[in-house]
Amino acid sequence: MATIKVSCIQMNITQCSKEKNVEKALLMTKDAIGSGARIVVLPEVFSTGFCYKDLESVAETSPSQRVEEYPTIERLLQFSKVHDCVLIGSVVEKRMEKPDLTRYHNLGFCIESGDLAGTYRKTHLYGLEKKHFSRGENIAPIRLERNDITIGLQICFDLRFPEISRKLALAGADILVTVGGFAEPKAGQWKALAASRAIENQIPHIACNRVGTAPFASYFGKSMIINAWGNMKAEAEGDECFIIGEIDTDETKRIRGKVSLLDDRQLDLY
Repeated sequence: MATIKVSCIQMNITQCSKEKNVEKALLMTKDAIGSGARIVVLPEVFSTGFCYKDLESVAETSPSQRVEEYPTIERLLQFSKVHDCVLIGSVVEKRMEKPDLTRYHNLGFCIESGDLAGTYRKTHLYGLEKKHFSRGENIAPIRLERNDITIGLQICFDLRFPEISRKLALAGADILVTVGGFAEPKAGQWKALAASRAIENQIPHIACNRVGTAPFASYFGKSMIINAWGNMKAEAEGDECFIIGEIDTDETKRIRGKVSLLDDRQLDLY
């Protein structure tokens, strides 16, 4: 696929209010699809925020432990099937590792036209996440077969670690996606890091952040769609909205042909 329209849903997440947040997300996503978006990205833990006080009750789980049967994922699968679209984001997950061992994760997902294409559990945990969540154990791109495109998914704090985006790029990702919950006063860092990950890997980057307030943070938004040169294709301010931009994978090939950055690495020296 050469060109594809993508969107970030920059939403205000009401703390611990799953039904309200999911309804809002789907309404905003429907509007983005109506404006031509094929891939729609939601912010980090979009359905609940970091609802630590009620983690057990808001976390996604199922008796079978199959992600496809988590209640919110089931709704997203149905929506994606009806609208023939791709949905990317993250939710809070509860997993029974053993009868006496329960773990919580920040679970990233990619859903394509009604099917779960893949998942990613956040590997770099920030702040209170370290107390409540377990890290993921695998970093690999997710293939979208119907769209003939590969997604490199990372979650918020992962953005600060260039190793993860480089690994995803080298493993064949066509688009880097960051589902974020970056808070004040880090807007400048968010913008610099998002552009840097695109430039240093010569890869388009969808960086989707939230807005609004939570008990412990205020969120500035500034979601971005960036091409493989690091140029902005679309950028939000600090309000609740969605943005749309076009990603051209043929442009990525041309950019890599002009500047052979990945091929010119001196691996024997570092």
